[in-house]
Formats: sequence, C-alpha cells, structure tokens
Amino acid sequence: MTTISKSIFYDGQSSVPKTIDLFFDSNKGQFTFQIESKSSVNEEQESFPVVTETYTWLISAIVFEDRSTTLFLQHGEDPIQTIKITDAVLIATINQFRKTSGQLNWYQTLLQKPLKFHVFLALFLLAIVGLSYVYILPWVAEKSVVLIPESYDDTLGETFVDENSLLGDSQIEKSKILNDFAAGLQLSNKKKLKFKVIDSEIMNAYALPDGTIVVYTGILKEMKSYDELVGLIGHEAAHVNNRHSMKMLCRNLSGYLFISTVLGDVNGVMAVLGDNVNTLQSLSFSREFEKEADEEGFVIVTKNHVNPKGMVTLFQRLEKEHSIDMPEFLSTHPMTKDRIQTIKTMIASKNHNVQENMTLKMLFEKLQK
Repeated sequence: MTTISKSIFYDGQSSVPKTIDLFFDSNKGQFTFQIESKSSVNEEQESFPVVTETYTWLISAIVFEDRSTTLFLQHGEDPIQTIKITDAVLIATINQFRKTSGQLNWYQTLLQKPLKFHVFLALFLLAIVGLSYVYILPWVAEKSVVLIPESYDDTLGETFVDENSLLGDSQIEKSKILNDFAAGLQLSNKKKLKFKVIDSEIMNAYALPDGTIVVYTGILKEMKSYDELVGLIGHEAAHVNNRHSMKMLCRNLSGYLFISTVLGDVNGVMAVLGDNVNTLQSLSFSREFEKEADEEGFVIVTKNHVNPKGMVTLFQRLEKEHSIDMPEFLSTHPMTKDRIQTIKTMIASKNHNVQENMTLKMLFEKLQK
C-alpha cells in the first residue's frame, strides 16, 4: 500500500526548504520523492533545462525523530538530508510499519499510547517510588551494614559516650557489680561487653554498637529477682551480637545512605552515621529485631540455667504499673502482648533446667541497695 503526503525537504546544503510529494510504500518499506532543480550555467550564459531527480530512501537507512505532532526523517551523512512530515495519517502509517517490523523502540511505542495509559503509568510509578522508599530503601540501607567494618562500631559507640552525659551520673561501684554479674554468664558474645549503671529514674536500658550496655537505676529498681536482670542482659547482648543498633541507624537514615551504598562509598556511609550518633539512645527496634533478640535472649537465659520467666515478668510489670506514662524501655523496645505471649510459648514448649545461682543472687541484691 502506498501513502502520499505533502512534506518539506531540506537538502542539507541550502537553508531553503522545498515542498515535495512524499510516497511511502509500506510493502517495500521505502520512501520515494522527486526534486526539480536547474543545472549550472555554462560559459556562454546558456542555461540547461530543469532536471528532475528521483530519490528513494529505504526505511532501514533512516533516523527518525518524533516531536509532538511532527516526524522528521534524516538520511545520509554528508550532507544529512531531512524530511519534515506533519500529516497525521502518514505518521500513523509509518509508525505502524515500524512497530510491525520491529523498528519502533520502546520509548517511541510508549509515546503512541493514549492519555489514560500515561495517567495509569504515572500513578503506578508513583506507587513504586512510595513503596521503594518505605520498604526497599530501608532494606538496602540495612544490608549496607556489611560494607561497614565492625571496628567502626567501636568508634561510633565511643563517640556517643564521649558526646553524651548519658542523662545521669555514672555509678562506678554498681557498674563494677553489674560487670561482675555479667561475667558469670555465657552471653554468646563475639565482642567484649561493657556495662554502665547510670543513676537516673529513667526506666531504660540500651546497647551501643561498641558493646557498651547502659542500664539506668530506674529500671533496676523495678526488678524483683536476678532472673529478670539476666533476661534483660541476654536481650541486650543479642542486640549487640546482631549489630541491631547499626542496622536500625542505617534504616532510619536510608534516604541519605542509598546513594552512598549504590556507589560503594563506605566512607560516605560512615560519615552519615557519625553525624547522627546522638540518635542511638532513642532507636526503636523493629519487630523483626526484637523477635531475634527475644529468641537469642531466651537461649542465653536457658543456657545459664536461669528461669526464663524473668524475661516476661519484668516487661509485664512495667507495662502494667506504668500504663499511662510508658517507660522508656517499652518505647525503644516495643513489647507487644503478642511478643510476650511468644516468649511464654517458648518457655512452655522447650525444656530448660533451672538452677539457683547464689553468686548472681548476691550480686543482684547488692545492685538493689
């Protein structure tokens, strides 16, 4: 089938356009048109007749450029000749041929879609961006922790301690007792753990990336038995063992860390983390990390022959006695009823041998004074 349309031809040598009748043969995949031109003048100023030249362009040798309602065809190299087509029917015929023959790229195919399709595509891409920001970016940022050497955990933890007063005075004697208490436990730790007791009514405890575990006297006073303290220490030790603080810090800063991670810029990642070291104290762990800390904490408690019920009794008491003003520990370590029930299920389903430890009991009583 042949389609004909008025078009504009530029020969690449003159700026003067010429109107042509452009024929497109969709069976052969080629364009044909004619150009009339006068020959040069001889020495006697005698003019030669007008010459009509016929041009044939194969579609496979043409570079196409779509501009809104106009299609440009470019052919040759030196000079580059151009045909400008504004006929919508001819443009549609050409694009259909290119699509059928596989010569229309994905972008050009997309431009041919109706407005409804573009609106739907825009909404779809917006949804993808939103989901990526909420789910994919935090996941990528968390995985970037493997790029950070564990030695940087020590630097970050030490920086935090240097820059913060820990919201209270350090209790040197009680810190020594708590370190002695922890030394009597098998905590499955690869990193050395250091315990600091801070004199404050704040009911909280948290682990820093360098292995420092801060425990406030406010939460120590809430405890009724040493097995509750073992449960707390086991839980916090599990956070250190799994680098949960670093992972959550990376998640919270995922927007900043994404580009650095993609580029493999480890120094950039560490710089961003260092600038936000003060947020370590108020990190709220995800359910996934809390579940992991619960499970590993349970293993630590039972391995030390301590009653695992201490893991839940403290949390239940905190939740019950401070239901209006939620203790800091429950806000940074969200203890839902489901999680408490999960710990109870582990206690009921797994065998454990409980043996009273008089040394731990004595040290715990010293901490209570």
